[in-house]
Amino acid sequence: MKKRFFLIGLLIPLLLVSACSKSADPVSKGHGEHGEHSGAGGEPASDTTKAVWKLSASKPQAGTNTTVSVQIEDKQGKPVQKFDLNHEKMMHLIIVSKDLSYFDHIHPEYKGDGRFEIGTQFPAGGDYKLLADYLPTGGAATTKSEWVSAEGKAAASAPIAADGKLVKSVNGKEVTLTYDRLTAGTDIQLNFRLTDEKTKQPITDLQPYLGAVGHVVILSADAEQYLHVHPTDEKAKGPDAKFQTRFPKSGLYKIWGQFQQNGQTFVVPFVVNVP
Repeated sequence: MKKRFFLIGLLIPLLLVSACSKSADPVSKGHGEHGEHSGAGGEPASDTTKAVWKLSASKPQAGTNTTVSVQIEDKQGKPVQKFDLNHEKMMHLIIVSKDLSYFDHIHPEYKGDGRFEIGTQFPAGGDYKLLADYLPTGGAATTKSEWVSAEGKAAASAPIAADGKLVKSVNGKEVTLTYDRLTAGTDIQLNFRLTDEKTKQPITDLQPYLGAVGHVVILSADAEQYLHVHPTDEKAKGPDAKFQTRFPKSGLYKIWGQFQQNGQTFVVPFVVNVP
């Protein structure tokens, strides 16, 4: 009997230790290889800053100059003073219309005391999402976003739909998008292959755009899932430009590839349906 009680006494602590270890599984981290920023709304769990957005007009008019100001502060409301360069810029500002038919990638100037500014024009009346990428010195790569509305005549609505064929012609170039798999929650390699539209010869003289062969921005149809992806081989010159990413969940996504040749930057859009 004493041996039986002794064995039970040993088993109870072991069971408790096992139960505690199972309930203490580490939280999985977001996918962040190759300079990628991702997440719902684009805000990482390690974020220690906030953004205060201001426009030069409370109701900006479409087609007129509007100054966008982004003030970066810490959690105590004090300006963040220092930022690191991230692909040659302190801040990348992405602007998209609600239906994702309009896209722009611009770079606000740092004015000091945590404040960035840039002038832009909204092409038509309607809602736009602004996404600011920045890297506070000693901190993590961060994305903050804001919805704004522009007054004026709205553009014709363009419902987002998956492309039947992932081949596009832009500025005399034919760009084909391929991937090794297309499944939410798993790593995927996107490959942009660029050829001359007329001769079909491979393009091998792509120039660095912001320090790399290209950049890719991805947004879900509702503009809530955001990915800013940099290439696996930044020094590539074509005809292939490869990017590794991970779609956070199933659904429609719009992909913009940005490249440069002969001093001219061009954007190639695709829409895919991720199972």
